[in-house]
Amino acid sequence: MAPLGRGIAGPGDELLLPSARPFRILHVSTGNVCRSPITERLHRRALELRLGAECSGGLLVESAGTWGHEGAPMEAHAATVCGDYGADPAGFLGRELLDEHVIRADLVLTATRDHRAQVISMGHSAGLRTFTLKEFNRLVRAIDPATLPEPDPDLPDGGLVERARALVGAAAALRGWLLAPNPESDEVYDPYGAPITFFRSVGDEINQALDPVVTALTGVPARA
Repeated sequence: MAPLGRGIAGPGDELLLPSARPFRILHVSTGNVCRSPITERLHRRALELRLGAECSGGLLVESAGTWGHEGAPMEAHAATVCGDYGADPAGFLGRELLDEHVIRADLVLTATRDHRAQVISMGHSAGLRTFTLKEFNRLVRAIDPATLPEPDPDLPDGGLVERARALVGAAAALRGWLLAPNPESDEVYDPYGAPITFFRSVGDEINQALDPVVTALTGVPARA
């Protein structure tokens, strides 16, 4: 059985009505041993802090790499950075990005523009749901939360799936209007082979980029 949040689909997922399916978020980098594992585990930790572990099941966070080291452990410095933020690196196994990952993802967040282009080139109508992490951060900060569905604790998924789908649609509609100040501002650079200090700076970039994304997805701000 795949570790929590890393499986492709649960039994019978394809038979569920769209409203009953989990919302799958896929983080993509190159090797799937540094940037995307850090982002996956920090994202999952942020959801748990906002919602509680038992309430975040409507949002499933995974990762893969365009040249992924299949079955490889997380890079040691990347695991240290996860621990710095209280995220658990245990049990991580690298994956190579496959068509089925893209097909099942409701939102793909990549480390760089090149990764975004590679995901889109795979087809599967991925263009409107694939962004770089920093691009998505910029777009969701411009979206009025009042225009998104409110979380609903009476629903099995807390209303998170409907809200997340609306958020992705709103971000896609804004993309041509809210451009980056420069191309580099949408990139998270690869720390592979760098010292721990550079890994920590990348971890800080990722953590800051995730904060408004998780707030927009859940409707719950980070605790002060």
